[in-house]
Amino acid sequence: MKIPTQASTQQMLRAHNADLADPDFWQLPRSERLKAFALLRGLDAPVLFGESGPARRRGGAGRGFYALVRHADVVEASRQPRQFASAPGVTTPEPAGWAKAVFGNSMVNMDGAEHANLRRIVSRAFTPRLLAAAEEDIRAVAGRVVDEMIARRPGDFVPSVASRMPFEIICNLMGIPERYRPEIADRVDHASENVGVKRARLRVPGRGLRALAQMQLVMAKLARERRRRPTDDLISALVRADVDGQSLSSRQLGAFFSLLLVAGVETTRNAIAHGLTLLTAHPEQRELLVGDFDRYADGAVDEIVRHSTPIIQFRRTVVADCELGGRELRPGEKVVLFYASANRDEAVFANPDVFDITRDPNPHLGYGGGGPHYCLGAHLARQEMKALFHELLTRPRDLRAVGMPELVDSNFDNRVRALRFAFEPS
Repeated sequence: MKIPTQASTQQMLRAHNADLADPDFWQLPRSERLKAFALLRGLDAPVLFGESGPARRRGGAGRGFYALVRHADVVEASRQPRQFASAPGVTTPEPAGWAKAVFGNSMVNMDGAEHANLRRIVSRAFTPRLLAAAEEDIRAVAGRVVDEMIARRPGDFVPSVASRMPFEIICNLMGIPERYRPEIADRVDHASENVGVKRARLRVPGRGLRALAQMQLVMAKLARERRRRPTDDLISALVRADVDGQSLSSRQLGAFFSLLLVAGVETTRNAIAHGLTLLTAHPEQRELLVGDFDRYADGAVDEIVRHSTPIIQFRRTVVADCELGGRELRPGEKVVLFYASANRDEAVFANPDVFDITRDPNPHLGYGGGGPHYCLGAHLARQEMKALFHELLTRPRDLRAVGMPELVDSNFDNRVRALRFAFEPS
């Protein structure tokens, strides 16, 4: 559908409840939101949201933004950091300046040399030896998590399996002692629970910031310990890193570990939970995967991530005059990269609403659209999901989700709060 004027576009969007800046939109069923994205992809150019109307009156995004909903537009914005900056922040709302001063700036909010230098330090800490040990640990943790699930028979898949798996992997990789883990797990939950929509208002991260502050105190203590007595873990590698005379400061270290814990745990946990739901709802895909796991595992993981898209969106700030998707953009304007829409783009994915583990190619944007901010942990996340689903699907148990997952109303991530499940001898 081609809409000739801005006025008629806005009228049509209101008729279809497609105001992406209105918190009410993010409380609609996911199927309705996906229909709205499909409608937007059919328009001539990205649409401006949030400048006026219900979004302002009901506590939505304060400044307007252009919604990038097509795969090609999201990829272009991701790969043109000189035109589309991550600073001052990629989340909605953007992080406050005082929060950056207190907690340190997250790598996802950086650009240019600042981002490149920090990413280089972090990347070099992930040595082949460290990654090999991590992959071996992933297989061991997956087996232990599933063993204990079968023995204990819990009712909720999220805390017992989906959250536990990535949390243990991250803690082992970092070298966090067992005595600190319950406290850190609690802080991670508090830091991420305020991302979403509540009572038609976007939640504010007050309690989340307190949780991050407490978590960073633990990280600072561990950093001091590792500087004195280094071991073979990521904390030791980072506090001792020396790349062109640079290493991570305590504040940079705290900000990075906060990102790693919250992003690394939450995104993978949600993908795992959605994965079990999808494989339960599509038994023919499950049978195909079980029948030849080694052949189809990589495709299954990518299709789970594409179909569920754990991170719904990130934003960018326009820093130079440019044109994108038929829209002229000016410095200071905001664009939001809707990965949840790009991963259903009919121009790229045939039958995009179909869950198909044999989809090839599958250029999904579940780990970002490329460019300097492509997810550092994508490889480890894939390995975690493969190892866990191998354990879940090849045991003499028929494990299935019971009903649909309980989702959090969120404009940021496709978060699963709870998922009932059951298993019995096959």
